[in-house]
Amino acid sequence: MSTALILGATSDIGIALAEVFAENKYNIQLAARDCTKLSVFQTDLSIRYNIQCSTHHFDAMDFNSHQSFYEALVPKPAVTICVFGYMNDNEMAVTSLPETLKIIQTNFTGAASILNTIAKDYADRKTGCIVGISSVAGERGRQSNYIYGSAKAGFTAYLSGLRNKLYKSGVHVVTILPGFVFTKMTEHLDLPGPLTAQPNDVAKAIFNAVHKKKNVIYVKWFWRWIMYIIKLIPEPVFKKMKL
Repeated sequence: MSTALILGATSDIGIALAEVFAENKYNIQLAARDCTKLSVFQTDLSIRYNIQCSTHHFDAMDFNSHQSFYEALVPKPAVTICVFGYMNDNEMAVTSLPETLKIIQTNFTGAASILNTIAKDYADRKTGCIVGISSVAGERGRQSNYIYGSAKAGFTAYLSGLRNKLYKSGVHVVTILPGFVFTKMTEHLDLPGPLTAQPNDVAKAIFNAVHKKKNVIYVKWFWRWIMYIIKLIPEPVFKKMKL
């Protein structure tokens, strides 16, 4: 039975992913800063799906711990899914260096740090799949969220380069672009219902992408075309728009 590692397992998408992969007979490794929040969930998954489920302390911003965290995992996961992320008000971020750094280090630096470690192991063993949840916010900078968007743009480029590098080793890398998702991170936002996915939608899209070896997935198909149109807007026009 294969094992799936979920980095950021206390998030709404992380919980949904654990359910979907466990239902499909994967053993689950739940990694998060606060494992106490996962104890009941861990037991429930183990009993309900008759799988092995474990919890592991992981802090995306504690870069020095990433190597030892991964080395301690037994067995090594066949699939690693990077779910964690952080978003806050853009105006707060641009007036606070600590907030800017938290957004960038959580969404890009922390992700690149742990995935570098995992990618090396996968390449050495010539097997494995890495999934990174990025964002359509990274496809063009907008005044409303360019700090978060720039971090996600970096993560999207990182995943693209990693996919290119690891292809010859037989390791697959999937980039997930969910668009709006109803989660704790976005509960303060007035999201448009028809354009917004549920965490379970994202989890099912990721599972299918892993098994069909997809490269880049928009969870809701129309986001591909929405972002295509936004990227086509000429810069002299775009800079005058309020987005």
